[in-house]
Amino acid sequence: MKLLIGLGNPGQKYAHHRHNVGFMVADEIVRRHNLAGPRSRFRSESYEGPIAGSKTLLLKPMTFMNESGRAVGEAVNFFKLDPSDVVVFHDELDLVPGKLRVKLGGGVAGHNGLKSLSRFIGPDFVRVRVGIGHPGRKEQVHSHVLSDFSRDDQDWLGPTVEALAEHVADVISGDMPGYSNKVHLTLHPREDQDSDKDKNKNAGRKPGKEESA
Repeated sequence: MKLLIGLGNPGQKYAHHRHNVGFMVADEIVRRHNLAGPRSRFRSESYEGPIAGSKTLLLKPMTFMNESGRAVGEAVNFFKLDPSDVVVFHDELDLVPGKLRVKLGGGVAGHNGLKSLSRFIGPDFVRVRVGIGHPGRKEQVHSHVLSDFSRDDQDWLGPTVEALAEHVADVISGDMPGYSNKVHLTLHPREDQDSDKDKNKNAGRKPGKEESA
């Protein structure tokens, strides 16, 4: 079994906040993969069903961000899961808006949801980090994460959430590089086309002085 976690704060007041991008990805995964739910389980709104043949449980903790680890810890202990079976979608201040990183383990970088998770299940879970950008000054961080995405953010937000949900089977199977690559190509198809054009353009050329065959 794989456990997917979307981090956020419950309630309509927080629904469109930058801090809730994990909930946004979770909702799109539920919609796109027809997961059954919601049920109230493990202090969370829970959904379940197969994704690409893998039994999957998705949780949106209702404990508020700072206590997310309590909810996730209950599910991990109940199913006797390894932390590496847990995939967490969350916002990341240290990445520019729309930039993505996928990795196993790591630090918490001041993120209260990750702090709570690390406290209850350890640090060795998979993180899918969605960049929301840094406001530039430390004292502005709180209001930045707890405010709605800007109008300018809408151009990347929807497509990013959709791409992360569309290809989630890859991260469930453990193929983090493949997941990152497919999401990137979905969001930036012209880069791939331009790369192919360059390859075709150079295919008939003879190596120059500074080129090797």
